[in-house]
Amino acid sequence: MDDANVISALADALGESQVIVDEAAQAQWLTDWRGRYRGQALAVVFPQNTGEVAAAVRICAQAGVAMVPQGGNTGLCGGATPTGEQRSVVINLSHMKRVLAVDTANDTLTVEAGCTLATVQQVAADNGRLFPLSLASEGSCEVGGNLSTNAGGVQVLRYGNMRELVLGVEVVLSDGRIWDGLRALRKDNTGYDLKQLFIGAEGTLGIVTAMVLKLFPAPRARATAWVAVPGPAAAVALLRAVQGACGDRVTAFEIVGREALELVLRHIPDTRAPFGQVGEWAVLLELSDTGEGEALDALLEAALADGFETGLVEDAVIASSVAQARALWALRENISEAQRLEGVSIKHDIAVPVSRVGEFLERAGRALCERWPDTRIVAFGHIGDGNLHYNLSKADALANRDFIERTPEINRVVHDLVDALGGSISAEHGLGQLKREEITRYRSVVELEMMRALKRTFDPQGLMNPGKVV
Repeated sequence: MDDANVISALADALGESQVIVDEAAQAQWLTDWRGRYRGQALAVVFPQNTGEVAAAVRICAQAGVAMVPQGGNTGLCGGATPTGEQRSVVINLSHMKRVLAVDTANDTLTVEAGCTLATVQQVAADNGRLFPLSLASEGSCEVGGNLSTNAGGVQVLRYGNMRELVLGVEVVLSDGRIWDGLRALRKDNTGYDLKQLFIGAEGTLGIVTAMVLKLFPAPRARATAWVAVPGPAAAVALLRAVQGACGDRVTAFEIVGREALELVLRHIPDTRAPFGQVGEWAVLLELSDTGEGEALDALLEAALADGFETGLVEDAVIASSVAQARALWALRENISEAQRLEGVSIKHDIAVPVSRVGEFLERAGRALCERWPDTRIVAFGHIGDGNLHYNLSKADALANRDFIERTPEINRVVHDLVDALGGSISAEHGLGQLKREEITRYRSVVELEMMRALKRTFDPQGLMNPGKVV
């Protein structure tokens, strides 16, 4: 089937208004969020339901045309952008945003993949429940993309990442068949847990069109604090101390380095440092509970007082209002935007065992600055689960241009150390195009072959989001 017939068949199946072929009109869906990747497509299509997704997949499969599933297009690794290496159709699910079922007795929410994360959070809240996944892009990212990249965010420490928050999925397979796995069960021991194959697969095995999500009791109280700590090792020790004192009320535990905070204060209006002087390292931590706020504040205050006595805490401020808590969170959540405004940097989304976070930061910083003096290290992230965003640049624009050209060498220093410490070179952003080749250095031949075998089984023609992951 030639290009014209593919486009005609898609228009017949979905409607002409849902098939965009003009190159200029397609542009916003052919460029990733960072502007790093740009692709080409025969068409960008917008199915309205699962049946239309299946119809589009059948047409593409019969014509040998690659398919690129896409949601809010907020990914950071080029996973939702065509590679340009073969004929492609982008299948954007943003029009599929129905809430299919709310079951408060079972604490589940069934939604289509095009719902934004913020919508899912709001539906849960409207029903007196919590959906805990929380990301800076939650107003525009969609839960289909969250599932496909196994998104994490700031509350993984207590609730787990997307893999732990999904009970069932509906998937259009590579030949257009529909698998209805929308089961709202917490126990189902009937063979392979097939849904897990599609979570984190970045659309390379099939297109997830709907899902059953777990809900939780809505917290009635939160206690939030910004804490200056002597260093990352002290932050890890403080995490364990606070967990020992407060149990599973510890919802978030984020680390922020001085360079990261200073970028926010420089570029984001109406932000100010929690203390008069910006220290080298700080922690943003939050407790949440269904009990009373006063009791939670007292619990946190006591835990931090113990931290002062043991030398794990240098200074601390506990938010006295919702507005103050939001202001503290804004310092953390705006780091990525502040970096974008500052300029290009070499970004790493890595994970190491929590116990080795301090070792990684010390060894990586020393190795990089020995080879490239004056390297600016912007380090922050979810220290509670060992996930760090470790971004590197030079303050001088000209020096930074030369520095960026050394990205492969710099990546090798960072990734080799991560691997040596038993870590991962992609903690929550996925592999996409960015790390597809890089991962082959850090996974065994056996592991890679198992992944490729799955790909061949589910996508024998190699048309599902090719050039990503494997």
